[in-house]
Amino acid sequence: MPWMELMSKLSENGRLGEVLRIGATAKRRRDYLHWNDLRHRSPPEGLNVEEWWLSTKLLRNGSMRATPLMDKKGYPFKFNVPDCVVEQLHQIDKGGGTLITPEPVTNPQTRDRYLMRSLIAEAITSSQLEGAVTTREVAKEMLSTGRKPRDRSERMILNNFLTMQRIRQLRDFSLTPDLILEIHRMVGAEALDKPDAAGRLRRDDELIDVSDHEGNILHVPPIARELPNRLEAMCKFANAETPDFFIHPVVRSVILHFWLAYDHPFVDGNGRTARALFYWSMLRNGFWLFEFISISQIILKAPVKYGTAFLHTETDDNDLTYFLMHQTDVIRKAVQELHEYIERKTEEVEEARTLIDGIEWANHRQQELLAHAMKHPRQRYTVAEHKGRHGIVYQTARTDLLALADCGFLEKRLVGKEFVFRAPPDLVQRIKKN
Repeated sequence: MPWMELMSKLSENGRLGEVLRIGATAKRRRDYLHWNDLRHRSPPEGLNVEEWWLSTKLLRNGSMRATPLMDKKGYPFKFNVPDCVVEQLHQIDKGGGTLITPEPVTNPQTRDRYLMRSLIAEAITSSQLEGAVTTREVAKEMLSTGRKPRDRSERMILNNFLTMQRIRQLRDFSLTPDLILEIHRMVGAEALDKPDAAGRLRRDDELIDVSDHEGNILHVPPIARELPNRLEAMCKFANAETPDFFIHPVVRSVILHFWLAYDHPFVDGNGRTARALFYWSMLRNGFWLFEFISISQIILKAPVKYGTAFLHTETDDNDLTYFLMHQTDVIRKAVQELHEYIERKTEEVEEARTLIDGIEWANHRQQELLAHAMKHPRQRYTVAEHKGRHGIVYQTARTDLLALADCGFLEKRLVGKEFVFRAPPDLVQRIKKN
């Protein structure tokens, strides 16, 4: 909606002052609507929808803060922090590792399980957002057992898994263009249409755009020759060198995510790289619980909303607030999902604890396997999967399973050159007799 033209028109007919007065005194909405949504709502009494939009835009512009991210015409992207975002940030601060810490992820005996779950979930769902078609079960089996990927989709997932592990190591490093290239190289290795495109910026002759499923062009990124300078500016922002005012770390991380996606500096793999940079920024700013959280799981449930958040920002005068609202909601839901998952698993373990605690010789990994086996009769377990699930060496995993088999809690048989273990249907009774 061309609100500047409407403002000129109202100025000419003398109605602008009345529109601003009514708009300023109208009851404030908690939501932050784009024109495409607001035009379908009932405006305050005394205004039509277009006048309501004008008063809304002018009020928003008065509190906007500009970022160093410029669009292709040299205009800055700006943002507000409306009440709905403030509330989300508060919830993220509480549940994202700064105020409330779930005991299972601080306990060295159990944290690796939750870490592996998060790494696997993010690797799979981030790849699925970019077109990977491998099922979750097959992908989890590949990552848990360490087998080599069999196709491009599996390679994308493995790359994401390795990249997320690397991001954990990079949290203490400042962001540089070379580091961004390293992350992209890991994301794109053997998984891009152009094999030589991994770890380098796109060239002038590589014209790309972002289109929908019907071929409609939604975004054309800045030209390639501008990318080196834009990456330098992005890194200064990521390292909190710019701008000259405080930005909440979550807001900064979300804008960094948007920035790389907007610039689209690579031929392919931009979305995966953007989300990896988001994780780097969150971990660097002390939100350490994000080692255990997957935002892509939430985005994948409603990918259209993800795309719409980008589109609304670009089509409303570079207003980043739309993307900020979407992503803080995604983050909050991802944090909540982790806490709920931990709560469910804790309840399951506690239900079985009275039985398992009687097995004094079993370590925490064996106890966890037994708790799982009691709820999943005839479940198949292998040394490789046990090793991958807990991040332990092969011999330790083998010793765990053989000990459980020797006392009758698991049944073993040789399949090829590998032992396969299964929980007997009367496992609970066997534990009770122990």
